[in-house]
Amino acid sequence: MSRSVPMRRSLIVRLLAASMLIAVCASGATAWLSTELTRRAVTQERSRTLTSDTDVYDTLVEYAATHTDWSGAASTVRRLADLTGSRVALTDTRRRVIAAFPADAAEAAAVSDVPTATVDPLSLDAGITRTTGGLIDPRAVGPYRVTGPDRRTLDDAAADLVACLRKTGVAAEIVRTPSGRPTVQRISADTEQSAACTATGLDTPVGAERAPLAELSRAVARCSGRRGLTVTPGFTVAGAEPDNEVRGCLDRERRAQLTPYVAPPALLFVTGEVAPAPTVALSARSVLGIVGTTVAVLLVACAATVVVGRRLVRPLRTLTDAARQDARQPVPVTTRDEIGYLAEAFNDLSARRQAVEQQRKDMVSDIAHELRTPLTTIRAWLETARDGVVTVDADVLDLLVEESILLNHVVDDLRDLADADAGTLRVHPEPTYVRDLLEQLIEAHRGRTPVRLTLVGDADPEGRADPDGRTDPDERTDPDERTDPDERTDPDGRVDPEGRVDPEVWVDPVRLRQIVGNLLSNAVRHTPPDGAVTVRLAESRGSLRISVTDTGAGIAAGDLPRIFDRFWRADTSRTRASGGSGLGLPIARHLARAHGGDLTATSTAGRGSTFTLTLPTEP
Repeated sequence: MSRSVPMRRSLIVRLLAASMLIAVCASGATAWLSTELTRRAVTQERSRTLTSDTDVYDTLVEYAATHTDWSGAASTVRRLADLTGSRVALTDTRRRVIAAFPADAAEAAAVSDVPTATVDPLSLDAGITRTTGGLIDPRAVGPYRVTGPDRRTLDDAAADLVACLRKTGVAAEIVRTPSGRPTVQRISADTEQSAACTATGLDTPVGAERAPLAELSRAVARCSGRRGLTVTPGFTVAGAEPDNEVRGCLDRERRAQLTPYVAPPALLFVTGEVAPAPTVALSARSVLGIVGTTVAVLLVACAATVVVGRRLVRPLRTLTDAARQDARQPVPVTTRDEIGYLAEAFNDLSARRQAVEQQRKDMVSDIAHELRTPLTTIRAWLETARDGVVTVDADVLDLLVEESILLNHVVDDLRDLADADAGTLRVHPEPTYVRDLLEQLIEAHRGRTPVRLTLVGDADPEGRADPDGRTDPDERTDPDERTDPDERTDPDGRVDPEGRVDPEVWVDPVRLRQIVGNLLSNAVRHTPPDGAVTVRLAESRGSLRISVTDTGAGIAAGDLPRIFDRFWRADTSRTRASGGSGLGLPIARHLARAHGGDLTATSTAGRGSTFTLTLPTEP
């Protein structure tokens, strides 16, 4: 459970205070330095900017090719004006201002007779642009963008072509176009062998290209009046000689197809440069002031960091030393902040570790004891028989078999506990009539004990017992008859004709027999011969409860929380006459929880104990 730390003791507040001190000092120095160097920084920035009309034009053409309108162009125009030191204005074809910077750039555009250029990515100005290969800017991709699996397919084809060319001695590299389609550019001249390397995969339309290319091919065919024309992904025409008429149709239809994807044409006006800012030279005194301020800030920051750091690190070093020394003494808690809580958590962890270590030692000792007893008995009888002291008859063999079975039970119990610890303890639920199973277990125990055993259900609270406390044989049916669904009158098959509760629930019958059998064995073992053991069966609200109550000596209040611990037994001498190995109840609880239920116990010293198994009725 987390605890809130007082604000004045919080580690976060301390770190924040130290950080604020450093920040205040650094901010003061930064403000002074910024005031002195602002104009110089601006001048240095301008030295790295675009300075020509061509750069401004190409930047705006790129914007137009990648946007459908000019609504966001103001920031681009302002950036270009700042970088070039010129007045930049952008208007539509009717001279309405789209964006201008500085403010007087719009006035200069209004009085200018001729614009610097027309910004249209579908009709480039050959006299100012740097783009080659046609009047349509390649950055105007439109519907031809290649992405995802199609791009990977083309990349693989391009890589195969480059690998083939390199094998024939031709150097080549992959160049990606703005649409995402890769092309192979040869760096060295072709050879005779390189003719065998073809780029079939790169010349084939893929994915999103197919539909617009097919539409463009039909439009070019209609425009030129020629059939069988096909436009390739490189925007060349296959199926006819590429004369001027076909080229003109291709350019017109391609512009018509790309128009919805680009910004409309605009007029660009770039006029006279703004006067540059004067340069600033620092005096020797200014330089010394900057250096002194910087050194002072560093000294203050170092001092604050050392003071705070030492206070923070000291308790952490104490914890580290304690962890390395594996000390059994708790670490002293000297603060009530996060580090103090960490020390408390460390002490708790150390205490739990010592408890686990002690439990491990006890468990090893208990396992050795449980295995030693049957092994010693078997060895003693075998040595006696070998020396001829006793004759190996049926009684001796029965004794040896009994001890080996006991040994096998201990091993099986240890395996179940290991599965439970590893999370691999599995149950296999199936529809099971629980009353039938309980009656069979009770009958199996009756033949081995004089203790009175009674099964009680919700519908028969008296248990239908005879004067001896045993269930009336006349009112019990054969197991095969009890499980016959035809003899149950209730539609869900849960109540038999005699009105006794016999719920059918989803459980693992083998594991349920193991759980209840263990509870019955314990109850019979700790109940005097004239006592009674009552098994009560109840069902309500989707859960099934099976309780086993005895009239024995009960369990002491101090021992009750430990009865589900492994190898724990009230009799510390661990004699066989007083109990089993101490594994039955832990395994039974694990099995109950594997079903989605639980196993609990209540007891009153001198009056008996009750163990209650709760299971869900549905899987």
